Amino acid sequence: MSLTDDQVERYARHLILREVGGAGQKKLLEARVLVVGAGGLGSPALLYLAAAGIGTIGIVDADHVALSNLQRQIAHATPDIGRLKVESASDHARAINPDVHINRHATRIGAANALELVQNYDVVLDGSDNFATRFLVNDACYLANRTLVSAAVGQFDGQLAVFKAHDRPRGKRTFPCYRCLYPEAPPPGTVPSCTEAGILGALTGVMGTLQALEALKEILQIGETMAGRLMLYDGLGGTFRTVKVRPDPDCALCGPQPSITDLDVHADQESEACAAQ
Repeated sequence: MSLTDDQVERYARHLILREVGGAGQKKLLEARVLVVGAGGLGSPALLYLAAAGIGTIGIVDADHVALSNLQRQIAHATPDIGRLKVESASDHARAINPDVHINRHATRIGAANALELVQNYDVVLDGSDNFATRFLVNDACYLANRTLVSAAVGQFDGQLAVFKAHDRPRGKRTFPCYRCLYPEAPPPGTVPSCTEAGILGALTGVMGTLQALEALKEILQIGETMAGRLMLYDGLGGTFRTVKVRPDPDCALCGPQPSITDLDVHADQESEACAAQ
């Protein structure tokens, strides 16, 4: 494919980057990215992906815009209150860049549809706020051989990681999956949601934007992957810290003797909403 005159102007700042250039911009225009949750994390992520020229963006969210969302969920505006988030987010993304095709998945992600959704995209961004959904998306990405960019936030802190345990250079198990880091969910009530604990809105913008950046890096195959590392952000302290994460030799999903080989194990969690931060 060749870039149109309008695209050359729109993506001019990408095109002059040696690491991107025309070939890289074409990769972005041909890429397909799924954003799970059009909330605090998904909003900035999908808007920056649209601005970057990702050809197809899928948005999964069954919720409607509420007034309390607008403190952090910047893909929606006051007139959008009551609308489906996939509709308002899609409109705002296409207002930034009409080049982009948006797939609106106004549904909850669950065992019945996770694999089908994930398989249709190259990279998946998880912006959900409950462990059931995070495990489900991780498992679907691993089983479908898709790269996952995951972020989480709480009050003033955030964390970010890229999971691609399916990618085994020279056949060696190199990268962990989400279950290597968190083998199981914490007991109910031990990790409060943002509804219970509150959250500084701009924090979700920081972490969601970082998710978009890592997705672009993975598509372009530039820089150093965040796979195998966990980034920790202290918003009040203004500091970033990165720690290494190794594959768990006993991981139930990506280990040598997996007990999870499909998504049937999540059948009892299908009622969990894909709640966005």
